[in-house]
Amino acid sequence: MPEEVFDDITYLASLICGTPIALISLVDRERQWFKSRVGLEAAETHRDLAFCAHAILDPDELLIVEDAQDDDRFADNDLVHDGVVRFYAGAPLQTGEGTALGTICVIDQQPRELDEHQLKALDALSRQVMGQLELRKAFHDLEHYQSRLESYQVQLEASNQELAILGRRDGLTSLANRQAFDERLDDEMHRARKSGRPLCLVMVDVDHFKQYNDSYGHSAGDDVLIEIAEHLSEIGRADDFVARYGGEEFAVILPETPIEGAAVLAERIRRRIAGHSWVHRDVTISVGLAQMRNEDLTPRDLLSRADAALYHAKAKGRNCVVESSSGAATY
Repeated sequence: MPEEVFDDITYLASLICGTPIALISLVDRERQWFKSRVGLEAAETHRDLAFCAHAILDPDELLIVEDAQDDDRFADNDLVHDGVVRFYAGAPLQTGEGTALGTICVIDQQPRELDEHQLKALDALSRQVMGQLELRKAFHDLEHYQSRLESYQVQLEASNQELAILGRRDGLTSLANRQAFDERLDDEMHRARKSGRPLCLVMVDVDHFKQYNDSYGHSAGDDVLIEIAEHLSEIGRADDFVARYGGEEFAVILPETPIEGAAVLAERIRRRIAGHSWVHRDVTISVGLAQMRNEDLTPRDLLSRADAALYHAKAKGRNCVVESSSGAATY
């Protein structure tokens, strides 16, 4: 694709040196191709025909061929036979590391000479070309770096989100963990205060879980916790929030739910666990309920009342549901 700044340089080279052809030529293993050209239709040639391939062999010097027909290196070149090239002067395009990429060259179909000022100008133009190439490489590298940086940023954000999710999940049951529960309870209580809608908290404890572990092993105990977590998730509604509170204890937040509705749901959970077919022996749960009141200023207040109800459920012989307001009511 033509680039104006390089076309300007080849035009100046042709004008200063008084030649009909000027090229910015880049050389690879198989060919030379012209980044910019004046006075020549071809866009590339095979490297075997390229005068520039000879010029880059000595990148510190200009290659001057005043009459190619009298030069053993080029006398048999097809371009010379066809009358395309008789005179050639090329200034290598050299990187800061000393690598020659190609040349800026001027060509004529007649033998000729360049004076000292023209040669210096051609050498100066080679540095201008190289400066433009390096500037474009720097921009390309910067864009590539920016693109990679943006890609890394996206990956980092995705990883952070994944870590945030994992950090809020219980590793065994995949339920929300204690941290996530604490945050959600605070949010739901704040929402309930503003809306005036009821909010209930359900605390669940697996009965005699230590004995179960001691009898059948921790792996079997883990299986029980996983299955109970599945039951809680299946029975709960879309807006309910189920968490593993710690050890063998679970918690369920019931937004916009009065105590009567919470009691029905809690009893459904209790019956489902008690009626499930367990591998080693029957498993039951004790359940404590608490509804948010005006005096529940903090989540700790609501938790304390739900825990107290759970304690009463255990004291009553376990495998039952107790609501905190009466301290004795069973469902």
